[in-house]
Amino acid sequence: MRILIAEDDSILADGLSRSLRYEGYAVDVVHDGSSADSALQLQTFDLLILDLGLPRMSGLSVLRKLRQRHTALPVLILTAADSVEQRVEGLDLGADDYMSKPFALSELEARVRALIRRNGGARTSVLHHHRLAFDLNGRVATIDEQPLELSARETSLLEIFLSRSGRMISKSQLVDLLCEWGEEVTTNAIEVYIHRLRKKLEPSGARILTVRGLGYCLEPETKSESADSAATI
Repeated sequence: MRILIAEDDSILADGLSRSLRYEGYAVDVVHDGSSADSALQLQTFDLLILDLGLPRMSGLSVLRKLRQRHTALPVLILTAADSVEQRVEGLDLGADDYMSKPFALSELEARVRALIRRNGGARTSVLHHHRLAFDLNGRVATIDEQPLELSARETSLLEIFLSRSGRMISKSQLVDLLCEWGEEVTTNAIEVYIHRLRKKLEPSGARILTVRGLGYCLEPETKSESADSAATI
């Protein structure tokens, strides 16, 4: 999952990016509104953390232009201003959540998880697929309630596939979703990550399918399989 932070306070931006990277997210950072607007037009993100007091273009202008492009990207607004009017304006322009500075880092992390979960269509914090379960809050996978050891990149891959079960994802899309600016990750490396993840998922019954020329998808459960899984819970 890939997050864009638009924050002109370099110390705060660095702290946020370190924390979110530790949680397993790919994080890119810009320090002005014009750069944020350009990045949003050129790249695909799962969440935007947006400071309102940006130089060169205000955060509200970035948000307004984003929604004018009919983009449903979740937006979490950060601002030092505790003005009700500014909060209302941001929410009316299409922001999904709002935090005033200073804030607790643990609360921001929880709101990030909730927004990404909501955007992926998950109605619960735990996703199930065959005998596999994935806790979106703790980002922990289990098979028959036994922990599954995954690297940070394998965890991010699994989250992408589970949130898009049955939908085709190309290698280039996976690179965009997994990697930050400046990371040298090739499509061959993506193949290696998927091969490793497939091996670890084998006991669960979950299968990542390859469609030549198109990409990959997580094979959806059939209705009968879903019913059998529900019956065993």
